[in-house]
Amino acid sequence: MFSVIGASIFLPFLPMAPIQVLTNNLLYDISQTAIPTDNVDADYLDVPRRWDIGNIAKFVLLIGPISSIFDYVTFFLLLTVFHAWDKPALFQTGWFVESLLTQTLIIHIIRTAKVPFLESQASGAVIATGLVIAAVGIVLPFTPVGTALGFVPLPNDYWLPLAAILLGYAVLTHLMKTWFTHRFGLG
Repeated sequence: MFSVIGASIFLPFLPMAPIQVLTNNLLYDISQTAIPTDNVDADYLDVPRRWDIGNIAKFVLLIGPISSIFDYVTFFLLLTVFHAWDKPALFQTGWFVESLLTQTLIIHIIRTAKVPFLESQASGAVIATGLVIAAVGIVLPFTPVGTALGFVPLPNDYWLPLAAILLGYAVLTHLMKTWFTHRFGLG
């Protein structure tokens, strides 16, 4: 929401059309249907845990805005490198893809106190649904359905900076999660 509000202040068009937001949410929700199949790290089960709503609120307030930071980096990239000031469909497509990929990625980062993918892996179903939805999000702008949703094919030069944005997002979120865990514990 911070990203939408901020972008709406300076863009001469909607940062993402309503149908695109709904599509993004639907795809993300589909990717999350496998969460009940996921495993908790064995060492997390060693001690009974209590829900601490204060810690949850602190975690949300710490981790949540990181997504907006990288959304703004994406906005900067789209507006300055790809000159999307007068290309709303390009801007909306670029942000749609980045947004869907970061949403799908964050689940793997926050599901464990360990290094995601290396020290702790999600269940096969969580990984598979995430990969399928990421692939759908990447391919969608190149399809007739994507065209009907107002998307356009992204330039080849977009993918390498996007990969850097995703890597930066993953690293910063993991570092902040690690700091939070050391400072406040896991609950």
